[in-house]
Amino acid sequence: MKRILSVFKEKWPEYILEIFVLIIGIFGAFALTNWNEGQKTKKFEKEILYLIDQNLQQDSVLLAEEHFKTRKAIELTDRLLEQVTLKNYGDSLNYWMGEIICFERFKSQSSAFEVLKARGIESISDKQLQLALISYYDVSLFEVYQSLGDVEFSFNTDWLPVIKEDFLDFKWRNFSKPVNSKTFFEKPSSIVLFKIYQDNRRGTDRNVESALQKIYDIRSLIKTQLK
Repeated sequence: MKRILSVFKEKWPEYILEIFVLIIGIFGAFALTNWNEGQKTKKFEKEILYLIDQNLQQDSVLLAEEHFKTRKAIELTDRLLEQVTLKNYGDSLNYWMGEIICFERFKSQSSAFEVLKARGIESISDKQLQLALISYYDVSLFEVYQSLGDVEFSFNTDWLPVIKEDFLDFKWRNFSKPVNSKTFFEKPSSIVLFKIYQDNRRGTDRNVESALQKIYDIRSLIKTQLK
């Protein structure tokens, strides 16, 4: 025991140095591992944001198309109801109805966001961008799908029986021709149906417009992150 203590007293500086070098080596390896992981995370963040941006660009194009159709149907309904009030039942109403008595569909390009969710939303370093992505994909899209679904449900439930019963001819998004225009438009139930359908479309209009604004905001944030 005395010999061991004697050797330690003689060589303790060497032992301390070896321990110090060992500790430095461990911390260095740990720091290098963290740095490598950080670089991988940054690379993944940039790649996934680029893909999400591409998906959002496609969404904006598709939503804008459906937004245009929805707005046009709302405006044509107003014009149609105005002409019916004036008891003008001309052929132009049949073509207006072609663009009114229909519905819109939309499917988000969300594959990149699904990959991000699987990896973890915290992979995005900007908290504001995290919240914006969650708000769009989990809230805005739900509202868009729901309002579009309401219009489609109304078409299938309310309009299809009327088309089969009271219409002479029907071509999707082209024209809808009643058997007797005067009789059809003078029925109060027909006018109520147009107004209900227009109301459903107004819900779609609001939700799609809100989604388009969120896409714009998110893409602006992504652009900042990708600089």
